[in-house]
Amino acid sequence: MWGLEELRKHKEILDAIDLEMTPEKAVETYLEWGTGWSRKEDCKRYVGQESYFFVIYAWEAPPCVTLIRQSSQGSEEIAKIEAPGDLVQECVDAAGKKPGVGVCALSEPLKTWLRNLLGI
Repeated sequence: MWGLEELRKHKEILDAIDLEMTPEKAVETYLEWGTGWSRKEDCKRYVGQESYFFVIYAWEAPPCVTLIRQSSQGSEEIAKIEAPGDLVQECVDAAGKKPGVGVCALSEPLKTWLRNLLGI
């Protein structure tokens, strides 16, 4: 798994990161039990389609964001970056999850932090 410096070397991945994708939306888009297909929006449109997005695993210490590559074939963790604890905790709190439980989406302040860090 890549760290920050390795991820920065892969412009093609940085350009493909979707900071608006959430864990829930990824299920709706790529997995057959998702609901995107029934609403005819945000569903997988072609074979080989994939998304790159960050999630927070509430149980991780130190606090990190994890870059995921998601397709209909599955998901893969690509990179892990340590993140400010207060920004991570804000995401966990907003998701209504206790620390140590759940996969959370990013907040706007954490997205801004990542944009600045990665230059995206």
